[in-house]
Amino acid sequence: MFLSVVIPTYNRLPILEKCLRALEQQQLSPQGVIQTYEVIVVDDGSTDSTVAWLQAQSDQFPHVRLFRQAHQGPAAARNLGVQQALGDVIVFIDSDLVVTEGFLQAHANGLIAAQQTIGSDRVFTYGRVINTCNFDNPTAEPFKLTDVSAAYFATGNVAIARHWLEQAGLFDTRFQLYGWEDLELGVRLKRLGLKLVKCPAAVGYHWHPPFSLQQLPRLIDQEIQRGRMGVLFYQKHPTWEVRMMIQMTWLHRLLWGGLSLGGLLNERTLAPLLQWLIDQGKPQFALEIARIFLNWYNVQGVYAAYHNQQSQQKSANV
Repeated sequence: MFLSVVIPTYNRLPILEKCLRALEQQQLSPQGVIQTYEVIVVDDGSTDSTVAWLQAQSDQFPHVRLFRQAHQGPAAARNLGVQQALGDVIVFIDSDLVVTEGFLQAHANGLIAAQQTIGSDRVFTYGRVINTCNFDNPTAEPFKLTDVSAAYFATGNVAIARHWLEQAGLFDTRFQLYGWEDLELGVRLKRLGLKLVKCPAAVGYHWHPPFSLQQLPRLIDQEIQRGRMGVLFYQKHPTWEVRMMIQMTWLHRLLWGGLSLGGLLNERTLAPLLQWLIDQGKPQFALEIARIFLNWYNVQGVYAAYHNQQSQQKSANV
């Protein structure tokens, strides 16, 4: 088995360094199924010193192969990574994920065990992702209830045979804004009969800076973008399941509209409470409260994009 770890990155050099150093420290079983591995880094038009640093430090990262593209988003970056990969198994992670020493071996073991169980390679492994704000020692973070994910195909930590990605058609590069490009590909993989196999031994620690009020404009913009991309997702797969995923239902309007009091609880009115929680050393709790109005922005973004799409279709038909 030849593993190709595909990592899109954009202006994340400090945590990318930790990500790549962890991948260079992988412990592989001498009698294991992994023959070798490579790390494909696709720089998505970074404006920091990512490319220059990688080129200057190339001797420290013998497994890394660097590719570059103009800023087109993670979907296009992952496609380029798959196209340039030499391996027969693709492992997707994000550039802010720091993995354990047994990460790749765990994915390989999980794939082999699942294939032997079902008698087919129509499987992919989904590793555990633990969110952390601890930059100095990210792997010290314990697993929490908020780390549980019900996603079918989330590219923060999955391993899959390359030929299934190619048969499904890779990622749709129209998903250039934030969100859904991986789960949309997951719908197509599910139609091919692929089974998700959870692989908790393949642990990755997803780092993000501690929540602060200064992040709110960016987070709100991400939710609006996610709404727009959600409508594209639904346009491709107009099912009730997708509507539930993108929060385009009366239930979500009632839930988040009610919890936010129709938008009265927002980044301005809740700012004092959020800042107090941050000052008390509870930034994660503050973020969970902020998700009330962030989700309301997302629901509004979904419906605004959907109604705009419907108007454009009606105009085109006139």
